Formats: sequence, structure tokens, C-alpha cells
Amino acid sequence: MKHFDDTTLTLTQAASAFAALGSEQRLMILQTLVRAGPDGLSMGALGERTDVTGSTLTHHLKFLTAAGLVEQAKRGRSIVCAAVAYDMINELSEYLLRNCCADADCHHTDSEHRHG
Repeated sequence: MKHFDDTTLTLTQAASAFAALGSEQRLMILQTLVRAGPDGLSMGALGERTDVTGSTLTHHLKFLTAAGLVEQAKRGRSIVCAAVAYDMINELSEYLLRNCCADADCHHTDSEHRHG
């Protein structure tokens, strides 16, 4: 499984990842792959679980793969897709909150960021 090694996303990396997630269908596809775990799902199984199939599924996977969030590999006669950048997904949320209240007179703890 590939891991995102950088501890600080650049603006360009964050924008690319958020752009890839800027579609309800792509977000649903990524959530489905995260739920499936590191073994991933075949294209057929992914299509069945998300109700996105054929060229539409291929189109959305292209965006997610280009952003480094999903990886595709041929296993036998199947193409298997897996979410591979769990730490990058976590870093995206931290990217949004990194400078929380930096220009305001308030201070939040990490637990307040994560829980409300």
C-alpha cells in the first residue's frame, strides 16, 4: 500500500485532491473504497456498490487516481481499485484546520477540531 509521505500538503496538492473530490459520485467512490480496505474492489464490485458503471466509473477513477487517492492494479482478469492515500486524506482535513483562528482571538484544541 502506498502512503503519502509528505507531512505538509502544498496548496497545489490540496487543490488537486479537493478538485478530485468535488463530485458527489467521486466522493462516494472514494468512501466505498475506504470502506473496502486495502484489498480494494474489482471494477465490477465497485460499480455495483456505487451504482456507477462503465465509462462514467472509469472517468471518475481517472480523477481520483491522478490526485493520488486511488490506485488501480490488474489482478488476473480483473482491474482492482483501492484507496491508497489514507494519510493524505487525513492530511486534507488537517490542511483545512491548520490555521484555524490564526487571525482571531480564540483558541481551539485538536479535540474541538475533530469533534465539533
